Amino acid sequence: MLVTGASGRIGLVTVQRLNELGALVTTLSAAEHPDVKADRVLVGDTRSEADVADALDGAEFVVHLAALAHPSAGTPYDVYSINVVSTFNVLAQAGALGIKRAVMASSINATGLIFNQHDVHPAYYPLDERIPADIADPYSLSKQNDENTARMAWRRWGIDVVALRFPHTNSAEILQAQADHMRDEPASGLREAWSYLDNRDAAYAIELGLTRPLTGAHTFFVAAGTTNAPYPTESLLDALAPDVPRLRRFIGREVPIDLTAVRTVLGFQAQHELDLPNLEM
Repeated sequence: MLVTGASGRIGLVTVQRLNELGALVTTLSAAEHPDVKADRVLVGDTRSEADVADALDGAEFVVHLAALAHPSAGTPYDVYSINVVSTFNVLAQAGALGIKRAVMASSINATGLIFNQHDVHPAYYPLDERIPADIADPYSLSKQNDENTARMAWRRWGIDVVALRFPHTNSAEILQAQADHMRDEPASGLREAWSYLDNRDAAYAIELGLTRPLTGAHTFFVAAGTTNAPYPTESLLDALAPDVPRLRRFIGREVPIDLTAVRTVLGFQAQHELDLPNLEM
């Protein structure tokens, strides 16, 4: 099992979970990290054919998490080129070796909404995997193209790929602090549909992506089932997005993202959701 980006927030928890499940794990990260524990711990560049070839030696599965995870994490050139070349390199080599399954980190930012400098709203709620994108930043573009790479790799080499569109994903403590902010500034969560995910649930989704029976290249939104704002979702949308069509109504703090696909295909249900009061706006 190869895990790239093992020193990141999701990577550290994922490696720990895979270790607990008894997997033999090789990690490939851009820098050393004292908390990365695996059978083989490698430092290298996921854009390097040689580094990735070494890391894939003996691997049966791939978890690709390596990326610059924000538009400001580097220059626009670096953010785009590092992300798309890394994904192509890892999936192409894995596919050519006959590896049957890869799970990769995509992002809710594949919609282009969150970092868009224009006054944009989604075409409708709940967000789903078919929603039109509006891309205006290199990070979101890289995630769109990573998903295209996954489809190409499956068609060319037959490697099954699960791309998980993560929302803001972090530790329970940081997610709670973000929720405290949403209580006072709920408008700041509009573009991300007030979605979130605990790192532990991200690792669980990755486990399911590796083990559930499926074929093809699949993209799934994955998130907690509730929002990180202590207000009814219908009230939030009435106040902050009244002109955006709603395909259905939302119960309580139900997140306005359609999680049907990830629940039915992978069997995913978040296990670590925020316990927030039910306030009126």
